Amino acid sequence: MAKVLIPPPYRGPTQGAGELEVEGQCVRDCLLEVERRFPGFLPLVVDANGAQHRFVKIFRNGDQLTGDALQQSAAPEDEIEIVSAIAGG
Repeated sequence: MAKVLIPPPYRGPTQGAGELEVEGQCVRDCLLEVERRFPGFLPLVVDANGAQHRFVKIFRNGDQLTGDALQQSAAPEDEIEIVSAIAGG
């Protein structure tokens, strides 16, 4: 199963879990599985249109995914990391 790494700011819906094993053919499938288990997680990563939030970066096995990151494949041995940008003002 693929592993999804969740940053501390997004762990509210996951009840503090920072690492989850999920099944999915693509990154979106993996994130949908997290949402299925922990409702409220997905809106932190994608917008109402289903697109990746511009302040969220997604990495697979340490490499940043570009283009349509959500449609990129996910293999059972993959580690998918969600990174949230921190802004101040």
